[in-house]
Amino acid sequence: MNLKDVHSVYFVGIGGIGMSAIARYFLHSGLQVAGYDKTPSELTKTLAAEGAQVHYDDDVRQIPDACLDASTCLVVYTPAIPAEHTELTYFRQHGFTIQKRAQVLGLLTQSMRGLCVAGTHGKTTTSSMAAHLLHQSHVDCNAFLGGITKNYGTNYIFSTQSPFVVIEADEFDRSFHWLTPFASVITATDADHLDIYGTEEAYLESFRHYSSLIQSGGYLILHTGLAMKPDVQEGVTVFTYSQDTGDFHARNIRIGNGEICFDLVSPLGDITDITLGVPVLVNIENGIAAMALAQIAGATAEEIRRGMQSFKGVDRRFDIHLKTDEVVYVSDYAHHPEEIRQSLASLKQLYAGRRLKVIFQPHLYTRTRDFYRQFADALSLADDVTLTEIYPAREKPIPGVSSELIYDNLRPGVKREICRSEEVCDIVRRGGFDVLVTLGAGDIEKYADDITQILKNRT
Repeated sequence: MNLKDVHSVYFVGIGGIGMSAIARYFLHSGLQVAGYDKTPSELTKTLAAEGAQVHYDDDVRQIPDACLDASTCLVVYTPAIPAEHTELTYFRQHGFTIQKRAQVLGLLTQSMRGLCVAGTHGKTTTSSMAAHLLHQSHVDCNAFLGGITKNYGTNYIFSTQSPFVVIEADEFDRSFHWLTPFASVITATDADHLDIYGTEEAYLESFRHYSSLIQSGGYLILHTGLAMKPDVQEGVTVFTYSQDTGDFHARNIRIGNGEICFDLVSPLGDITDITLGVPVLVNIENGIAAMALAQIAGATAEEIRRGMQSFKGVDRRFDIHLKTDEVVYVSDYAHHPEEIRQSLASLKQLYAGRRLKVIFQPHLYTRTRDFYRQFADALSLADDVTLTEIYPAREKPIPGVSSELIYDNLRPGVKREICRSEEVCDIVRRGGFDVLVTLGAGDIEKYADDITQILKNRT
């Protein structure tokens, strides 16, 4: 199906963060947009307010008439949807063009210059930061992001003028293999999604293949020290970056009074006196990668300096809900051991000497099975750890796999407990901490407002 022939688009799993960004693109383009999702959310409510028809029952009778013509309706689905889904089965049996989210993203971006961010962690913040740097500059951009940016309140940025599109390149299900980037950052290649890849070697090979998709004449910006070996086409320029070393790195880092400032050393031109809008240590490296993409796209030093200071962050990415002299509360999407380690290390440095409590909701049985020792080691940076039950997402339970695997491997001396997720607010009321962080990619975020109010009442 040629996209020019598409009159309507139906999304099976429209409420996903990546799916909803594409739905917004088609809404902006004037097409009829509809879809199914399992449960209502802020995203689905917002999409409905923007003109999408959304329902929550797996029921073919609720598919709008505009989406029942196989010759003009494109069906987009997420791999998280089970194969036996009734609506998806109907579309398959009736000759509809059905594509994964990543395939559609690849199609949409073939006519634009893709600035992509791949990697086990840091994708959402780095890509959102790059999108903000460009959108507020003379360059501008389109963007498909994996989180809701606080600057714009959306995961999609639209431009009629710019040839650039910023994309969060997701390695899950090898989705990023549909992309043909002009320039790409690879932030990290710590093994993940072993339910898909099987081995760390296969995971690294997937990133190697992704690097080969960068267009000739383009750029790869690779974090120093990664285990993967890139395989780029002739004519692709490879740069390296990190906080302290590489072609792009920071110099003269200043931390104090709640601020982080530094100078960027860059082969495309140094930039002095950069102030992070979200002053978290990991954002030094995220910012370096984002600024590299912005420089490649042509943003000026002053535009980049201004954009870095005005970047407000992304929902659920080191999201500071409350900060008083008595207590600090942060929520973070961190769901991989290395992400957790970075998040807790930042909190320990920012709030040295204060008692740190973590409430962690493990995400996926397979990830818990594969990395429970690493999770325990990272979580042991905190003084006090509470674990909820595992959030299953798309998975069925695995015998013998539970939060107790992490609990039993926490270091001696760490206070610990396991609770049901609905008990989280009661545990917060008990207190006993100065800094609280809730971690996980599941539904633990739904308690964030209640937790914030409990802590406000406490202070």
